[in-house]
Amino acid sequence: MLPPELLAPVVVCAVTLALCWGLSLVFREYSWVDRIWSVVPPVYVGLLAHAAGWSDPRLVLMTVLTTAWGARLTFNYARKGGYQRGGEDYRWQILRARMTPWQWQAFNFGFIALYQNVLLFLIALPAWTAYRHPTALGPLDIVAAVVFVVLLIGEFVADQQQWTFQQAKRARARAGAVESKGFVDSGLWGWSRHPNFFCEVGQWWMVYLFAVAASGEVLLPTVVGPVLLVLLFHGSTVFTESITAGRYPAYAAYQQRVARVLPWPPRSPAASRTVAADAADVDVNRVSR
Repeated sequence: MLPPELLAPVVVCAVTLALCWGLSLVFREYSWVDRIWSVVPPVYVGLLAHAAGWSDPRLVLMTVLTTAWGARLTFNYARKGGYQRGGEDYRWQILRARMTPWQWQAFNFGFIALYQNVLLFLIALPAWTAYRHPTALGPLDIVAAVVFVVLLIGEFVADQQQWTFQQAKRARARAGAVESKGFVDSGLWGWSRHPNFFCEVGQWWMVYLFAVAASGEVLLPTVVGPVLLVLLFHGSTVFTESITAGRYPAYAAYQQRVARVLPWPPRSPAASRTVAADAADVDVNRVSR
């Protein structure tokens, strides 16, 4: 039996899923989930805060923080043209070319529409744990809120650095200049190849930490949301990097020098060459055996 407080979030999830799938069939564009990615999780959290009568300070705080997350992400997606006609994620076009029509439509429904919408519901579900445990705010809530804000700022900085680089890159292309690199590798991107992904995932782990603070339990069923988010971003990172490495030969050296996701001091060029040489030796030894 579905708890009454989850009825509205589940209905919103089901309607959103159906709309994303239906619009993809009508318009032959497949980024509808991307367009609502920053919108529906704060709605789910807010609906649970509303079910509690807006009287639970933890749920109100979670709603404010996730709304700030959604507003920042919506702004960044909008300025890149994501909400415009033809603003489809370029990776879908590449992936679609590798599949037969029926395979792509199965992927469109099963992964893009169904799986991702369910995931967006699940990452907000720690708010349900908070709803079920209306305890007073404590030190762990403060930690979760502060880290969330720090990561929110970090994601804004990373996206701004990416935006500034891409704008300069387009200006160089319009001027007819030869692009020597093609990807940003300075600022936060000099410490992580995907600092925006790190901050994004980290914020939803902080949402889960609110559930831990509310319940007093470390391992909860609602941990499935942030865990699946990590797996999604892992797969997205691998796929995105395979595309970038194919476009820009210099990306291989960047991969050797800079950590993939977790921010870490970059290796020196000499150390990167040593790592690459060691990896090559291992491959040679495997072949020889």
